Amino acid sequence: MREINVFQYNGKLLTHSREVAAMIGKDHKNLLADIRSYVEVLEMSSNFSPSDFFIETVYLDKLNRTKPCYHLTKKGCDMVANKMTGTKGIIFTATYVSKFEEMESKLKITQAPSYMIDDPIQRAQKWIEEQKEKQYLLVQNQQKDQKIEELQPKATYYDLILQTKSLLSVSQIAKDYGMSAISFNKLLHKLGIQYKQGDCWLLYQKYADKGYTHTKTHVVDSEKSKVHTYWTQKGRTFIYEMLKMENVLPVIERMAS
Repeated sequence: MREINVFQYNGKLLTHSREVAAMIGKDHKNLLADIRSYVEVLEMSSNFSPSDFFIETVYLDKLNRTKPCYHLTKKGCDMVANKMTGTKGIIFTATYVSKFEEMESKLKITQAPSYMIDDPIQRAQKWIEEQKEKQYLLVQNQQKDQKIEELQPKATYYDLILQTKSLLSVSQIAKDYGMSAISFNKLLHKLGIQYKQGDCWLLYQKYADKGYTHTKTHVVDSEKSKVHTYWTQKGRTFIYEMLKMENVLPVIERMAS
């Protein structure tokens, strides 16, 4: 007798009607007919929802044709098993119960906090995941805070003019000083202007609400995006004044002197 696979989808643990049919030695079309008859009865009752037992779906066969099938919950497997007798029914029941319990145990481990996991390796793996999640949330919160601070200067007409129209990347400003973006960012960090959080440079709090920067989110794909910091003309002037005090001048001024 074949095994069945149990998977999680939309918060439910499910198995496939084709696997159930193969395991109990029944033609898939005959099992579908049985399931449809169960669904008809359940639909006539106001006490039960058919989707708690069977979820209608489709699959592609070897010829790439769309064919009907069902996903079965544990309750759905119970209903199929209750119609069976003999050795096949007993083995099927023992198998799907074990598989569902195995998947439930795995989910408990993955969803439980690290301090509640007994196995030291699994506990360590979970702790690493938790730390990564905390770091990600920290970055998101700091970027959100900077966005909030950046919105404040828009209250004045002067700052409104300075923002949005002529945003500059750090690479463009660094070029004015004959430097690479990497070196320029490090210089601004050394001067206490900005710090790096994740992959994004953020202004220290005392500069965050001055209207010097504007952050933009660039979508990489459906699951990933990156936040980049751009400088306003006001921020460019600020950098110029700060670097001038350190005797760091733009290339054009060095050439003129």
